[in-house]
Amino acid sequence: MKIVFLDTDTLGDVDSLDQFNEYGEVFFYPFTQLDERLERVLDADVVFTNKVLIDQYIIDNCPQLKFVGVLATGTNNVDLDYAASKGIEVKNVSGYSTESVAQHTFSLLLALIHQTAFYSNYVSEQYSDSPIFTHLSRPYFELKGKVMGIIGLGNIGRRVAYLAEAFGMKVCYYSTSGKNTTKDYQQLSFVDLLRTSDVISIHAPLNDNTISLIGNKELLLMKKSAFLLNNGRGGIVNEKELFQALENQQIAGAALDVFQNEPLEKESLLHIKKDNLILSPHIAWASLEARNELMRLSLENLKSFLKK
Repeated sequence: MKIVFLDTDTLGDVDSLDQFNEYGEVFFYPFTQLDERLERVLDADVVFTNKVLIDQYIIDNCPQLKFVGVLATGTNNVDLDYAASKGIEVKNVSGYSTESVAQHTFSLLLALIHQTAFYSNYVSEQYSDSPIFTHLSRPYFELKGKVMGIIGLGNIGRRVAYLAEAFGMKVCYYSTSGKNTTKDYQQLSFVDLLRTSDVISIHAPLNDNTISLIGNKELLLMKKSAFLLNNGRGGIVNEKELFQALENQQIAGAALDVFQNEPLEKESLLHIKKDNLILSPHIAWASLEARNELMRLSLENLKSFLKK
């Protein structure tokens, strides 16, 4: 059996790749361009992909393909319906990055509200010349008593809610699907959540209910003192309108780990450095523990398929 990994560079250093050698002849590719896919997948029985597209073109031209393992939770890079029509099993991995994403959410939030980058630079460049022991030009506030509004209360959203409560925050949520009606936290309408929250944290998938969910109209409903965090999917937030809101001080700040186009396009406004904007390159999911768990569960998916 031939097993192909199409983009191992997206996994970094993980422990368990060698274990796949027990189940066939394995080929590892650091990254695969669109025009390289067919040559690499042509005679493969099993393909693992993180972000490389497996579409109708690949499925039609790779009759030996029987299993696609998605090295992520989202499956938007695979034509699921067409794969199913051809008898190809597709398995993703969920739940592996809950702790990682929740931790990164607060890493971004704390860096944002504590002005960490500014104060680090201040100590390096100006502190030695100060006549006093401290510097208070950029005030920060405590999270205790503030309202954390969570958009998308799945496993990650629930973990963020738990950590928010540990900081003494009040938690409310908005269900983008309308299916979540848990009484553990206060459920609000989308408009009420925007108006009420001191911090809004997005943990929803990108779908018809969430695409362009937050733009200028929604940002105007937020408190001027509020912060927006997106660790869900980039297309949920209109980046151009968010940048303008930050420029016009409509909200206090934002932190993004995901973007409409990844990597960021060179002409993106987000490349313009701003003190009230923190960016990270889609790494919330990627703690070492999470990546190793991803590979462990991916191997389990393959084993389950082979047992059939």
